[in-house]
Amino acid sequence: MPSPTPRSRGTVRPAAAMTRFLSSQGLASRLLRLYVGLFAYGIAIALIVRAGLGASPWDVLAQGVSRTVGATFGVATIAISAVVLLLWIPLRLRPGWGTLSNAALVGVFADLGLAWIPAADGVAWQIADLAAGLVLLAFATALYIGAQLGPGARDGLMTGLVARTGWPVWAVRSGIEVTVVIAGWLLGGTVGIGTAVFAFGIGPLVQLALRVLGVQPASRMREPGEGTELPVSGAAAR
Repeated sequence: MPSPTPRSRGTVRPAAAMTRFLSSQGLASRLLRLYVGLFAYGIAIALIVRAGLGASPWDVLAQGVSRTVGATFGVATIAISAVVLLLWIPLRLRPGWGTLSNAALVGVFADLGLAWIPAADGVAWQIADLAAGLVLLAFATALYIGAQLGPGARDGLMTGLVARTGWPVWAVRSGIEVTVVIAGWLLGGTVGIGTAVFAFGIGPLVQLALRVLGVQPASRMREPGEGTELPVSGAAAR
């Protein structure tokens, strides 16, 4: 019986290539993971918004700002990110390249997604869009975290407040998100069952995505002279 043809030494299996891509600490690979993650994140936000069942707390605020000032959803998202980054200054936090890219690009990609994806027609499509958006957002977050090029503006604000006040993460995170969802709702953002599903479901989904992709989250966010732990909580890319 003839022996099987040996695999060429130069051949790389797809699974091995993907593992190498996800684990590589080379700058080119990390930048590629960052931008693929941010693009997917923007499309995921668009899917959740188009579902019409309620967006994430920060996206409810972006909807409200968008409807109030007449800007696009993406422009409102970028403006909110800029304001959040200004709040980093008194907390003495330093943004990374990923932080700045996140603030500048997620809104752009969300607007692209909203231009491509129609509003869901019927409950079945609404549920499908919401589910697809949540899963895509979780894997996008895992890619972004794995790039280790700086936390999202909103998570940086959370961890900075935790470091300065000594309050528990859950209290700071909940306080911030309750505040922004109420503000967004008052400005006309959409709050619904999707908002609750996001709040309770995105954390476990991100943890699952990290495990599936074999991604180790960045453990520290640098401040002048010290490091602050950056826990994975909710949509950590933002």
